[in-house]
Amino acid sequence: MRLEHANITVSDIDRSQQFYRELFDLDLRWDGSARESDGPVRAVHLGNEHSYLALFEATKAGRAPADYDKPGLNHIAFEVDDVEVYQRRLEHMGVPIHLEGDYEPGRRIYCYDPDGVELELVSY
Repeated sequence: MRLEHANITVSDIDRSQQFYRELFDLDLRWDGSARESDGPVRAVHLGNEHSYLALFEATKAGRAPADYDKPGLNHIAFEVDDVEVYQRRLEHMGVPIHLEGDYEPGRRIYCYDPDGVELELVSY
């Protein structure tokens, strides 16, 4: 199995695009509009030829729920070559790491994106 993309609704597409591109050095694959229930919204695809993040701009205010006690998505994990490289990158970006772990099967750190979506970065 291979995850082709994850679609995240964001409050400010320019801010989120900058965050994800700076953190993961992603390429802009597509920039345009997508159809939502309220009409067209701005959307971008960031990634490479194998997988990408789709960012859709929200039409309503809100914040991503971070609740491990209820059904739903609670975080997105990305495998990286070296967690320490990304830890330094996050520090440079001013993004706090709220949890770290170094246990089998790998070393991991957790942070939040600008809209409160929890991200896990893990090296095996």
